[in-house]
Amino acid sequence: MLDNCRNARERWGGVSELIDRWLKERQELLVHYCELSAATDYSQTDALRAKFVRLCEVLVDYVSAGHFEIYEQLVQEAREFNDGGLELAAKLYPKIEQTTETALNFNDRLNGQSLTENEVRDLFQQLSELGETLENRFEMEDFLIEHLHNAHADKVMSSA
Repeated sequence: MLDNCRNARERWGGVSELIDRWLKERQELLVHYCELSAATDYSQTDALRAKFVRLCEVLVDYVSAGHFEIYEQLVQEAREFNDGGLELAAKLYPKIEQTTETALNFNDRLNGQSLTENEVRDLFQQLSELGETLENRFEMEDFLIEHLHNAHADKVMSSA
């Protein structure tokens, strides 16, 4: 029994580290987003394109980590604790998936070519829409973390 408790702590403690790393990536994403959204001179197309490219790299890394690492671990944890978390995940994941599609579509708009000033202006309009989508996504992700992971933290720690 003690071994099972240790295994649980090791397993879910690792999830906490994974989530912490992922939330740091979120912070990096927000820094790039804010830096870019503060730009006012749209004529600097090459510099702005480089900033958009960097934002998109971080964005794609962030949403990929969510889908291929974090959510998988949260669902596994919900399965293990069997306390309604799977139903919650089933309700929220389709909504999160929609935000992923929005993020990937935004990324696809940068097709490797140079940008005109008008294209930069269009990207800034879409950047604003992306910001709203990301805000909704972060709220849903935080809700999942709270209800599928943090809700079990005391069980994991007390079993150690």
